[in-house]
Amino acid sequence: MIFPLLVASLILNFSAVDGGRGEALAGGWQPIKDPKDPLVQEIGKFAVTEHNKEAKTNLIYESVIKGETQVVAGTNYRLIISATDGITSGRYQAVVWDKPWEHFRKLTSFKKI
Repeated sequence: MIFPLLVASLILNFSAVDGGRGEALAGGWQPIKDPKDPLVQEIGKFAVTEHNKEAKTNLIYESVIKGETQVVAGTNYRLIISATDGITSGRYQAVVWDKPWEHFRKLTSFKKI
């Protein structure tokens, strides 16, 4: 008898958290609506600059093509970035962890796709 009540309680609690509209809860990836947003572009530039420092490369940032955000202790940005090595353009996936209230931003991954 207690188990069905526990399950029902959990379902109602999760429904209340997202307002019952089926929206993703914190922790899920959500698409970025406008990759041309100045903040998104700034984070894309940051990703390329940090990658260049870490990998001793000279990629030149072009643009953010698309991306997703994830609410954590701050925000993770998973971006598809266009960058060139001066000869050919390529696409890269970067993940940047941003906590603006702490003035903290860190590149956590960067790879060619």
